[in-house]
Amino acid sequence: MANVNVKPLGDRVLLEIVEDANQMKGGIFIPDTAKEKPQEYKVIALGTGKTDDNGKKVEFDVKVGDIVLTSRYGGTEVKIDGKEYKVISQDDILAIVG
Repeated sequence: MANVNVKPLGDRVLLEIVEDANQMKGGIFIPDTAKEKPQEYKVIALGTGKTDDNGKKVEFDVKVGDIVLTSRYGGTEVKIDGKEYKVISQDDILAIVG
């Protein structure tokens, strides 16, 4: 697990790109110039949460360590200590893998 000193705010989630995106399940190698941006990420940190109209905290649907699929262009990519991460609203997470 990454040791990142970043705490997302609100309903945002900090994601780390899942490595091994160079090889498909069939063993076919995909060069960097031909592959699309990965959409599979690992949840690294959860935000402070958001509140509904009644002032009640809304629980996150994901937890730290989950592997998730996100919309391709959602969120903001950031670089921390030379490593790429994505900060995204929980609403832009499409599914939990596994």
